[in-house]
Amino acid sequence: MKSSVEKLSDTRVKLTINVPFDELKGEFDRAYADIAQQVSIPGFRRGKAPRKLIDARFGRGPILEQVVNEMVPSKYEVALLENDIKALGQPDIEITSIEDSKEVAFTAAVDIRPEITIPDFSTFEVEVPALELDEAAVDAAIDDLRARFAELKDTDRALEAGDVAILDLNVTINGKSAADSDAKGLSYSVGSEDLIPGLDAAIIGLKSGESTEFNSVAEAGEQAGEEATIAVTVQQTKERVLPELDEEFVQMASEFDTVEELRESTKAQVEEGAKSRQAAAIRDEVLKLALDSSKFELPENVVNEQVHAQQHQLLGNIAHDEAAFNAMLEAQGTTREEFDAEQRKSAENAVRTQLFLDTLAEQEKPEVSQQELTDHILFTAQSYGMDPNQFIQQLSQSGQIANLFADVRRGKALATAICRVSVTDDAGNKVDPAEYFGEEEIEVAPATEEENTEA
Repeated sequence: MKSSVEKLSDTRVKLTINVPFDELKGEFDRAYADIAQQVSIPGFRRGKAPRKLIDARFGRGPILEQVVNEMVPSKYEVALLENDIKALGQPDIEITSIEDSKEVAFTAAVDIRPEITIPDFSTFEVEVPALELDEAAVDAAIDDLRARFAELKDTDRALEAGDVAILDLNVTINGKSAADSDAKGLSYSVGSEDLIPGLDAAIIGLKSGESTEFNSVAEAGEQAGEEATIAVTVQQTKERVLPELDEEFVQMASEFDTVEELRESTKAQVEEGAKSRQAAAIRDEVLKLALDSSKFELPENVVNEQVHAQQHQLLGNIAHDEAAFNAMLEAQGTTREEFDAEQRKSAENAVRTQLFLDTLAEQEKPEVSQQELTDHILFTAQSYGMDPNQFIQQLSQSGQIANLFADVRRGKALATAICRVSVTDDAGNKVDPAEYFGEEEIEVAPATEEENTEA
């Protein structure tokens, strides 16, 4: 087999591959055996008809077609290895010639990773927010725990954030009632902003029995995404009464015996959360600086595939109803052109990040242990709310374990590079990134889920 490479651009090449027939004996043997099993020829048992008779009866075409279809993927992979091509995505294959008994020639145009220069991370200086470990944050965390055990008591005062309101909702769209979006006796936590945009602003200040109207976007039903007028009536107002913070409450709500023990544990959790946020800020700032320092062209087809995947997932959430989708964009004050532009920008950022981190991983050469891969798989399964064994089975069936392995490798490579960066907080204090990103410290993912594409 002979192969050559033509560079079409910084991100795309075309391979020309010539395969002589004497390298295709195995493929021809399988092709004739398959056809012999599929046909019945008088005088011969099924599967025993000679090749010349098969050619005479059915022609050479079906044999050549099967041989070529079987040969192309394997010979393409060999050509990639021979020419050290790092292909991205699926190739565009074209059979250029078939000379029976001589050779088959085909071309494969495919996107490749561009040349990427990795900057010197030791020259980077980044600033991140200082750790906030004040007692107010500890008090707020303990109050959150108390709120889980709060009693609800009726009140005659106006609604405030943190109260619970019992609501009736009537939705009107284009002057017509949208009964499938109505609600009666709905319990709502005021200030949570997790039901209908504009609801909190409309009901805060209302008392039991009072009503109001506001405009928003229908969240459910056949007309989801369309502009709606929502009439809301407050049936009841309730306030949360928190339990006293004493030993009786502590022993009932936690594994601790005393208020002081609960407070010390909560303080440690608050500190851990603050450190995780600071680590994420370091990661984000360093990655942004690194990407800004390394400009390279993006493979267009890979970006297009990422845009398509993002939009397919989003439209899938509304049953691919384009009319509802466009209505939702209009209600949000966004045009389809603006949305598409934002999607493309997001896809470009995701592809750029992954290509950069793949190149960084090749430079840093981090080793990924089986335990690290297992931990990452378990963490990912948990984030999807799936049983780990079922998740691993799905990964194996879809061939996605290699992608999770690559995720871990990228993360370790970035962590190693971050340890060389000079970091200070906005209070002027030096921060040692190795505290967060050293081998024995916590693992921080290198990219958001949006950035983890299959470039």
